[in-house]
Formats: sequence, structure tokens, C-alpha cells
Amino acid sequence: MLIEPGPVVLVTTAVGRRRNIMTISWTLVMDFTPKLAFVTGAWNHSFQALLKTRECVIAIPSADMSETVVGIGTCSGSDTDKFRKFGLTPVKAAAVKAPLIAECVANIECRVIDHVAKHDLFVLQGVRAWIDPAGRKRRTFHAVGDGTFVADGRRFNHRALMAGKLPPGV
Repeated sequence: MLIEPGPVVLVTTAVGRRRNIMTISWTLVMDFTPKLAFVTGAWNHSFQALLKTRECVIAIPSADMSETVVGIGTCSGSDTDKFRKFGLTPVKAAAVKAPLIAECVANIECRVIDHVAKHDLFVLQGVRAWIDPAGRKRRTFHAVGDGTFVADGRRFNHRALMAGKLPPGV
């Protein structure tokens, strides 16, 4: 619980017309490129969709969506239309078939570039990113690992101290 990653995200997939959303709290940014990863397994309905389509959207919900996000994570897409059940708005993505979620802080369209089967680790390449243009929803939240969550929001700017380490454009 001391090094839980974050923030909690929603991952959307689409196989044909069948869309799904899963909640994931085990995510990581791999480096300064748009390379991301998360862990899930065959127990999750979206697992087969990820293997088949090799694409998804990582949607980053705001802290005020925490009850919805937990609800999404406690039911299965095998028998539930989660967009309908939770009143979320699917938005057509530009580069992948999986939908964006309009109510989220941001959405990242991704392609699966590797699946490390031994660990059920999906490595993703971000191909397009969207943020809430009004900037209304900014606080994300993180799983502590014991069923509790913390919301962030306070930002510290140390770019000047890190200038020598940041790659161009970051």
C-alpha cells in the first residue's frame, strides 16, 4: 500500500459494437515517451478484447467519479452495458475503435505494443490524447490498496530544478 501506483483509470475496449469499461489501479508510465502499461488478467472481461483488438482507451476519471469508478470495477461487462448502467457518454475516438469517456479528465487512445503473458502486463503506445478543454475536472484519485482512495490536486512546480533531466518538449 505504500507504493500504490495511480491514478485509478478506466480502460475502454470495443469488439465490433460491443463496448466495455474496466477499472484499473495498476498502471505505470514507462518513460518520457507516450508508453504506458497496466496489469489485468483473464478474470477480467476486457482481457480477451485487448488481446483481440490490441487497442484501448485509458480514460482518467475525476475524484468526484469515485463511486461510479468503483461500481464499474465491481460488475462484469460480460452481462452489463457499463456505459448505460453508469450514465457515461461514449465519444468516438480518432485513432482506435474503443470509445473515449466524455465525463473524464482526460482520455488517451492506445495501441497494445506488447503483452507480457507471464505477468499479464499490457504495454501500450499512446497515439492520441484528449483533455477536458474547460479544465473543470482536474482532481484525480489514487487507490491506497485497502479499499480507500486519496485525491490529489496540489501541484508542485520544480521544472527549473529538473531542466537538465527533462527531454525536449516535456
